Amino acid sequence: MNLAATALTLFLVFDPFGNMVIFHTILAKVAPEKRRRVMIRELIFALIVLLGFLLAGSTILSVLGVRPATLSISGGILLFLIALGMVFPAKSMLTDATTDEPFIVPLAVPLIAGPSSIALLLLLANKYPDQRTQSALALGIAWGAAALILLISPLILKLLGNKGTAALERLMGLLLILIAVQMFLDGLAAYTHAGPS
Repeated sequence: MNLAATALTLFLVFDPFGNMVIFHTILAKVAPEKRRRVMIRELIFALIVLLGFLLAGSTILSVLGVRPATLSISGGILLFLIALGMVFPAKSMLTDATTDEPFIVPLAVPLIAGPSSIALLLLLANKYPDQRTQSALALGIAWGAAALILLISPLILKLLGNKGTAALERLMGLLLILIAVQMFLDGLAAYTHAGPS
């Protein structure tokens, strides 16, 4: 397993630059002195969920009877759809601010620990069952980088502005499209080679 490539892929899936605006919209009505604390709490919840899926990934796939090739193909399709949303953003219901303080949903799940990141971790757990430490390290690096960006996001938003942030998110989306297509092709090749069960 390539540690740097895995960490980069997870970082792109976490999409911290795209999530900056959503985080701040959702936290808009939370008292300013509490926002950082809430953000840290939600990031920790997301990490716990992701680690859970990474550690239990092989067991989950075995119980469900899902083959690695199937997961790779579906994960590639899911990542592709997520990446398209980054390149061609549309208004989401998640961006509507609420008067309540968010708790796990929607900041931790699904904005950070979303279907695409969970699918990717399940794939890693199944493909590299003997390298869970490296997978966990890649997850930690990606999560740490995304968390840092989200925590300093007020400064980034101020420096880049809305247009700069949107351009950066689109660039990350383009990179993620390449990764998604490669994941899909790898899964297709594995399925073709193994044949239907």
